[in-house]
Amino acid sequence: MAAEQHDAEHMPPSPSGYLPPEDKADKSELLWTLLTQGMENMDRDVESIQKHIVNHCQFTLARTQFNLDSFGLYQATALSIKDHLLGMWNVTQQTFTNKDVKRVYYLSLEFLVGRALQNAVLNLDIEGEYSQALMELGTDLEKLYEEEKDAALGNGGLGRLAACFMDSLATLDYPAWGYGIRYRYGMFAQKIVDGAQVEFPDYWISYLNVWEIPRIDVSYSVRFYGEVRVVSDSPRVVEWVGGEVVQAVAYDVPIPGYGTKNCINLRLWSAKPAKEFDLQSFNQGDYLGAIEDRHKSENISQVLYPNDNTYMGKELRLKQQYFFVRATLQDILRRFLKRPREWEELPDKVAIQLNDTHPSIGIVELLRILVDEHGLEFERAWGIVVKSFHFTNHTVLPEALEKWPVELLGHLLPRHLDLIYDINYRFLQQVQAWRPGDMDVLARMSLIDEAHPRSIRMANLAIIGSTHVNGVAALHTQLLKTTIFKDFCEFFGESKFQNKTNGVTPRRWLHQANPGLAAVITSWLESDAWIANLDELAGLRAHIDNPELAADFARVKRANKVRLAELIQSTNGIEVDPDALFDIQVKRIHEYKRQLMNILAVIVRYLAIKEAVAGGASKAELAAAFVARVSIFAGKAAPGYHNAKRIIRLITAVADVVNNDPDVGSLLKVVFMPNYNVSLAEVIFPGTDLSEQISCSGMEASGTGVGKATLNGALLICTMDGASIEIAEEIGHDQVFVFGALASEVDGLRAQVQFNTPPDCAPLAKAKAAIRDGTFGNYDEFPLLLDSFSGRNDYYLINTDFESYLDAQARADAVYRDQDAWLRKAILSTAGMGFFSSDRTIRQYAEEIWGVKPCPRE
Repeated sequence: MAAEQHDAEHMPPSPSGYLPPEDKADKSELLWTLLTQGMENMDRDVESIQKHIVNHCQFTLARTQFNLDSFGLYQATALSIKDHLLGMWNVTQQTFTNKDVKRVYYLSLEFLVGRALQNAVLNLDIEGEYSQALMELGTDLEKLYEEEKDAALGNGGLGRLAACFMDSLATLDYPAWGYGIRYRYGMFAQKIVDGAQVEFPDYWISYLNVWEIPRIDVSYSVRFYGEVRVVSDSPRVVEWVGGEVVQAVAYDVPIPGYGTKNCINLRLWSAKPAKEFDLQSFNQGDYLGAIEDRHKSENISQVLYPNDNTYMGKELRLKQQYFFVRATLQDILRRFLKRPREWEELPDKVAIQLNDTHPSIGIVELLRILVDEHGLEFERAWGIVVKSFHFTNHTVLPEALEKWPVELLGHLLPRHLDLIYDINYRFLQQVQAWRPGDMDVLARMSLIDEAHPRSIRMANLAIIGSTHVNGVAALHTQLLKTTIFKDFCEFFGESKFQNKTNGVTPRRWLHQANPGLAAVITSWLESDAWIANLDELAGLRAHIDNPELAADFARVKRANKVRLAELIQSTNGIEVDPDALFDIQVKRIHEYKRQLMNILAVIVRYLAIKEAVAGGASKAELAAAFVARVSIFAGKAAPGYHNAKRIIRLITAVADVVNNDPDVGSLLKVVFMPNYNVSLAEVIFPGTDLSEQISCSGMEASGTGVGKATLNGALLICTMDGASIEIAEEIGHDQVFVFGALASEVDGLRAQVQFNTPPDCAPLAKAKAAIRDGTFGNYDEFPLLLDSFSGRNDYYLINTDFESYLDAQARADAVYRDQDAWLRKAILSTAGMGFFSSDRTIRQYAEEIWGVKPCPRE
């Protein structure tokens, strides 16, 4: 169904996302009318809210098989609030259209949005009214929050950053759309079975997803494979024909801002077959073939990041990326062409932000649309394309820069490969004129990596096809300009490369996740203006010497630790002491993030406790010698990343031994919390005492998790890497436990490891020996893991930084013994986090990259 049949800027008649009942006797026309009126101008009194919820309860029972239990009440409450959002959404979009404003389109393969009900209630400032209304109906709003399942639309920091940015775009009234894929199963649900990660499908939309609105009126065709035919030679006209065609169907998710009536949109694409059922194949007895197209099409939007260790996995990933950008660009251009315009006006009305290289094939797709479908000359079209796109890079690891085999891309997208060759030819002519005869620079800057197998460098494409390129922390951006993108920086000039240090939304990560601390801050600042202006937190510094503020911080932190301890007990069956130091590293499992170094330090601590016990130390002497610790890990390893999975296995093996050793008791506990997601993070970060950002320097682009923890009053143990450098500058270096080599030293240290391999430091050697001798179970599970950081293999400098890391941990222990000193540092940490709001980041994007202005709704 073509989107042009409907005005896709308006939601369909049903604000709840249902089609009207065909049988009018089904709860009557009156009920339907009540539901479709929405709540845009509803009286916010308790009785009106109750009536609206009850109407939705009746409707939920009529249209589904659910009983009216807590989940049914959650649905009814969410539908009630969504009605209100959709009224806001329609007026907001109409305002953008009437004023013909420039819009920003944020393209990301991940949007880790988390639960929506509480976020909407808080952003709309209706929690009090809804709490009272539901209480009188015999239900607790807090319990309904727990009924919602996290949307499995992302995995790590990149996806959560995109979600924070959507919140800030809405709050700041910017005209914006987010675009992504509606994954049916997300990445995977992580379970720990016999100590190892096992992946299961994440059935997050097995029930009705209340917050999305199926847009069967918004659908676009997407082509794969086929061939390129020459229609005419002079002028040269080609067409891409044949192959496989699927449909991209839109699902919309309203995103409310805080303190505004604006409501923007996240549009997610779901893959559907162009032909639902092949009757001819069925009649010939080919029953599987009759539905083959359906399965092939729907696979595109089934799973986030399918394992690309095989050719078929790579093909599916590239299919996802093209499917996503093809549908998105058709939607953007449909909106742009609502009014008569010249194509040169596109960059004046459209700013497309690529969140990493995943959507970068969109650069070639827009060029193809302009040249093949609208007849523009190549140079004219390319100029428009470059002015329309902007690119955020999220890695400094050359091996992590996305590449696609030439053979695969040519087979799946034959016309795009032709255009990539054209782009590359013209670009390399310019490079050759800049550096005549320098074949090395030509090879480095080419879009084609000639190594076997030949591949397309998507980062290079994103750079030359965008007006701006930005990093996400000051060090990260500097490294981009001086290392992996050095040639491009010299060719284009530094003005093309900008820094936009990441931030987090204070609405989700303090106001919602930590209501106790939020109340304390509001009380001491005598205002809640910090929720929309995080710089206001600096006002806490004026009260830093007031013991009552410290007491308030301590009370809230302990309550949050009790809540986290209860969650650990219920999910892991491990009892932990809330008065122990909660040392937390929660993030994607990767060797450069060095969870391995963390668990090795835990082993060293465990062995030291065992030695003290063997030496006859009493409980009082043990308590004097060791600060009680709970080391908490969480995060997923990519299905094909075997060494990351081995790290998880070592963590769980250590936990099994430590947690069941009576000699240790409550002095040390180790916890790996499975299936890390946003809802889990909302409990973990408020309960964090010590936050680990211990990546090998120069390898972490930003690390937004550390910002969330620090905002919630955690102290930071870190290398000088990613955003940790700027956080230390803002909150004060005295608040941070720094260790390890600097980024400027890493290359030299790696060279030393290669040519003059140092022996393991004594503590590391002892930890390795304990693993080898079976202290933590079957050693046969760990030889490859130990080999990965031994001798010349120690690429991530674990041995180099290990003793410095242990020293930083000892300093943290010493401060934790002095709770007054610890609380002072915690308060100063929170007070200094104003700069790390995603609102500040988005304002910088808007003013310095996109050229868009706030547009409050009419």
